[in-house]
Amino acid sequence: MSKASNRQKLILEAATRLIARRGVRGLRVEELAAEAGVSTGLIYYHFGDRAGLMRRTLEFINERAERYTEPSASPRTDPRAYLEEMLLLELQDVPAVVENSTAWGEFRASAMFDPELREQLREATAQWADDAGDLIRRAQEAGTVRDDVVASDAAERITALVEGLSERWLTGAIPLDRARELLRGALELELGPVGGGK
Repeated sequence: MSKASNRQKLILEAATRLIARRGVRGLRVEELAAEAGVSTGLIYYHFGDRAGLMRRTLEFINERAERYTEPSASPRTDPRAYLEEMLLLELQDVPAVVENSTAWGEFRASAMFDPELREQLREATAQWADDAGDLIRRAQEAGTVRDDVVASDAAERITALVEGLSERWLTGAIPLDRARELLRGALELELGPVGGGK
C-alpha cells in the first residue's frame, strides 16, 4: 500500500471488516484495536482521532476497489469494454468485494448524518463518475458509443445504478447474476448496442 505502513494497512483492513459487519457508527476504537492486534494508542498515533481513522478507511476502501476493478481490456483500444468490465467487477461474489461494497454502503448511509464524511464521499463518487464519463467519451471517439450520449449524464446514471444493484444484491433482494444482467442491459440502453456508435 503506497500511503500506509504495514501496521496502518493492518488497522485499515480491520476497520473495513468491522464497518462491513457493524457499520460506521458501530465502530469502537477499542474493538478495532483488538481486531487488528494493536493498541488503541497506536491507532490514535497513526490516524489522530476517530474522524481521521474514518477518512483514511474510506480512502483505503476506494484504493482497494480500484485494484479489484482493474479490467483486462485496454482503455486505449476498447474503452467501452474497459468501462463495462470495470463496472461488472464491482459485482463479484468474492470476500474482498463483498466486504468493500458493504463498507462503502455503510459509509454512504452514515454520510447522511456526517458532513465531513459526506464531502469525502461526494468527492470519491464524483471521481468515479468522471472516470466513467471519460471512458464513455473515448468510446464515442472509437465509434462504440452513440454520438448523442451525454457522457457525464450517462456516467452518473450508470455509477448510481451500480451502487443500487450492489446494495440490492448484498441485501439479498436480487441474485448476483440478475444484478449483472441488469447492468449489462442498462449499459446497452445508455450507450447503444456494442459496435453501434453512430
